[in-house]
Amino acid sequence: MSDSEKRTFTDEEALSFHRYPTPGKIAITATKPMATQRDLSLAYSPGVAVPVLKIAEDPESAYDYTAKGNLVAVISNGTAILGLGNLGALASKPVMEGKSVLFKRFADVDSIDIEVSATDPDEIITVVKNIGVTFGGINLEDIKSPECFRIETELQELLDIPVFHDDQHGTAIISAAGLINACFITGRELKDVKLVLCGAGAAGIASLELMKAMGLAHENCIAVDNTGVIYRGRPEGMNQWKSAHAVDTDARTLADAVKGADVFIGLSVKGALTQEMVASMAPNPLIFAMANPDPEITPEEVHAIRPDAIVATGRSDYPNQVNNVLGFPYIFRGALDVRARRVNMEMKIACANAMALLAREDVPDEVAAAYHGVQLKFGPEYIIPSPFDPRLISYIPPFVAQAAMDTGVARKPIADMDAYRASLAQRLDPTAGFLQKLQGAVLKSPKKRIVFAEGEEPSVIRAAHAFQSAGLGKAILVGREELVLENMKLAGLDPADVSLEIINARVSAYNPAFADFLYARLARQGYLKRDVVRLINQDRNSFAACMVALGHADGMVTGVTRSYDQALEEILRVIDPEPDGRVIGMSVLLAKSHTLFIADTSVTEMPEAEELVDIAIEAARAVKAMGYTPRIAFLSYSTFGNPMGQRSEKVREAVAMLDEMDGIDFEYEGEIPPDLALDMEKRANYPFMRLTGPANVLVMPAIHSAAISTQLVQELGAATVIGPILLGLEKSVQIAPLSASVSKILQMATLAAYEQDLADG
Repeated sequence: MSDSEKRTFTDEEALSFHRYPTPGKIAITATKPMATQRDLSLAYSPGVAVPVLKIAEDPESAYDYTAKGNLVAVISNGTAILGLGNLGALASKPVMEGKSVLFKRFADVDSIDIEVSATDPDEIITVVKNIGVTFGGINLEDIKSPECFRIETELQELLDIPVFHDDQHGTAIISAAGLINACFITGRELKDVKLVLCGAGAAGIASLELMKAMGLAHENCIAVDNTGVIYRGRPEGMNQWKSAHAVDTDARTLADAVKGADVFIGLSVKGALTQEMVASMAPNPLIFAMANPDPEITPEEVHAIRPDAIVATGRSDYPNQVNNVLGFPYIFRGALDVRARRVNMEMKIACANAMALLAREDVPDEVAAAYHGVQLKFGPEYIIPSPFDPRLISYIPPFVAQAAMDTGVARKPIADMDAYRASLAQRLDPTAGFLQKLQGAVLKSPKKRIVFAEGEEPSVIRAAHAFQSAGLGKAILVGREELVLENMKLAGLDPADVSLEIINARVSAYNPAFADFLYARLARQGYLKRDVVRLINQDRNSFAACMVALGHADGMVTGVTRSYDQALEEILRVIDPEPDGRVIGMSVLLAKSHTLFIADTSVTEMPEAEELVDIAIEAARAVKAMGYTPRIAFLSYSTFGNPMGQRSEKVREAVAMLDEMDGIDFEYEGEIPPDLALDMEKRANYPFMRLTGPANVLVMPAIHSAAISTQLVQELGAATVIGPILLGLEKSVQIAPLSASVSKILQMATLAAYEQDLADG
């Protein structure tokens, strides 16, 4: 990443992220119960002997009895780490762990990183050959050229599983998809395009090979390396892979080669392509400047002289990012699901074509999160899908799987491709999808001013900086300026580079107006004017809430330094509930198979029946606003009166009250336990139940059951819990957990901006 590319974290924060609470980014979790002696006997000796014998008899059955079929090895020797060079095998481990995380996040592929302390290709080949039987696929990474060509080629012959060097083919596939669409937009045929490659390394050679396999004419391609044009008969700096792309040409420099060219593919170094060279290219030039971390030429430099150009880079802060995460997770997903023996050229072409087709479809709102709220449409600035497009997982793997089946490398063909697509969609990470949807909505809307009440806290400063840097809104810190700036430095941020607004509550020009406003509210509640002045001067929640109440900010985040109840009490002095609304806390529980909304998790301790009704109505309103269809279950330990109890009676009364109300536009049922609410198959004894599907909004009988259940689920790692989200106030306020992390504070700030967007309508 270059200094000029946006970065919303410090070096210290990156190190802390990788170190705490557990070193590294991956762990192993058992998929079977391991609680009893019987479990252990089945998992290990003597039970494990049964699948051992089955696999010895039929090696293919390893896919049925082990994790092999969804397990990829991410292997590197660290000789070409990102743009950092040869730093050794161990230094590559954070990158390889990161690759494993991306496999899981985007395609639900399990993977493990393996760093090999060897630079001799023969040694690496021997290691991978001997461990290859463990895995369903091998992803080679950050191995320098030209050794990577030989390593991949020989391993493909030695192993009966896909071996894929992502540095080569990932870049090739995504850039090929972009080229397909750029040609489509400019009315070109691939076979007629004149193309120049600058950078004949692993990715460059692979890109040429793939594009030629797709129809690009060999004689129309000129490759250039740091020696110059690769022409037929060139004596110096050649190898067998470069020689395959040598052509008869009089061009000897990059400037010679690009004259009249339609396409520039750059995988070299910053500054390699000049404006003069761009000016000499054909009309509507297609420029893929993908050098890492800085492109051969920036889009601004290109468009200054060639506004007709279509430009792609490897960077996230420009349109048309060539990002390998668009490719490798979905290629392996499709290959693994048909038990492919290899990733062949046809599968790579299928992936590129699928990616190109997806970019032409209407872009969902969630994708706006990747482009700072801009609603994208297929065209010169959107020729490649966003890595955060939720459709990728269900769109691309079927193309790859079908190509594997058509070319005979699939050992387990898919009979029902429609069912396969549906199953792929279920593999999406619900947490990432939920947060991405929120961010996309916030980024699309006019930017909101969010005040961070505890602005002197380092974690709050970092969260505010991340919020503003990500384009989510304007962050305002409440605190003493000298202390905020001091803690900013301690947090690794340079105050000169961080344009965060700081307001000192003690000396603010707002104070007189805030004091008058608050005194008018509290005078008949035992507060003297001097008490109110003290609150405004000394209590940052009171000050920040006044900012929101009087329109100087759109939303507020607090809670890091004090309890939830205390923070809420301070806020309610200043901001009223919505008319006919109810203040509640709603937690979002994101599990693999369910997205659940739990209410009330933070406000009303022992709700009466009327309060339970209000909680249900408020939760249903919020859930609908988030794009879900609410199906509400009033939970209890009893099932329709069996056994009866004081709390269950309140729940029964609440359901009866809803039955008598007009205008209820959501499904509800109760009182029922969680299993009946969530599992449709358990309802045979209760044919009168009204829910048409599993409940997604659980109204708890009391705050203790709501808070305990959500916190327990989160601590056990069974799901991710967002919130509690504070609902029902006239203004947007969110209360983070005590001592919340930077990520959690950022989540709550995003929710504050999102809630205000909903209020604005």
